[in-house]
Amino acid sequence: MERSSQGCSPQGKLEKTDILREFQTSFFSMSRLVSFPWTTLERELERSKSSNMILEVLKMTCLHPLCRRFPPSFRFRKSFLTELIRRQEAAGCEPLDELYDALAEVVGAEDTSECYKSYLLPSGEAVSLLENVALISDGTTGLVTWEAALYLAEWALDRQETFSGRTVLELGSGAGLTGVAICRSCHPSRYVFSDCHPNVLQRLKDNVRLNGLVERTTPRVSVEELDWTEAAEERLEQIGADVVIAADVVYDPDVAASLVTLLSNILCRSSPQVFVCSTIRNPETYGGFKKQLGDAGIDHHVLTAPVTHVFPYSRTSTIEMIQLRTRPP
Repeated sequence: MERSSQGCSPQGKLEKTDILREFQTSFFSMSRLVSFPWTTLERELERSKSSNMILEVLKMTCLHPLCRRFPPSFRFRKSFLTELIRRQEAAGCEPLDELYDALAEVVGAEDTSECYKSYLLPSGEAVSLLENVALISDGTTGLVTWEAALYLAEWALDRQETFSGRTVLELGSGAGLTGVAICRSCHPSRYVFSDCHPNVLQRLKDNVRLNGLVERTTPRVSVEELDWTEAAEERLEQIGADVVIAADVVYDPDVAASLVTLLSNILCRSSPQVFVCSTIRNPETYGGFKKQLGDAGIDHHVLTAPVTHVFPYSRTSTIEMIQLRTRPP
């Protein structure tokens, strides 16, 4: 009797938990509102004629401690709460004071050029990053998290043994999502974040510190300036990477030659495992990069195994993972 009065079977409870989790992961990563599970929420509101589900969604999002510490942008929260109110009113549910109180906090607030995004790991931990709202700012694309970085992080989470106890060098770390996720979940002995744009490097240092990595003794973490055109062979030897990764670094044909030269130097000196993940926006640019790899004596192998979906992001774009190896003589 108690179970039927709540209208929720054990299977229903599992589904409800999944829906709340989906709202939470989408909210903290500031996913597009159209991607949220509104239809499922609407069905629950129509069935129960109660705002209890709305309150639970609020507790997982705007009222969650993570939102107090690392809040998404004012504009995003306002749009999210406005949509919650619209769905509540359409279902004829009783007003919810907590919902309107949360909206009052963000109405009239001025948005900034920066905001926090948090990406929830399977462990329940969050990778929280300060990112720019605009995709391109300060002359760089490195102040936001791109799909290939999220895909590479998912790939790494599925293959933790590739990184466990090893020294990892990441090229073009950007905002730092992939590296923080690997440091949190894959147990490398050392992790070197790298980039070259001064604003990106500062943001990267801030995000690494934000996630408490500098206080840890394992892994040992450093953030380094690494200009692909000037990377000293001595420095590469000092790093001694066992694994080298990069995400969304093949977008500009002008820098492809420098990247290939750097990868060739890395592969020739210590023979690490090298993985490059790319969103293929321009097939000509990406094809040109692969051709330059071949001309430099580097073979590539496309990795086609699926990854477990952890983070919410658009999966309509073509993303390719390749592993690089020096061609045998």
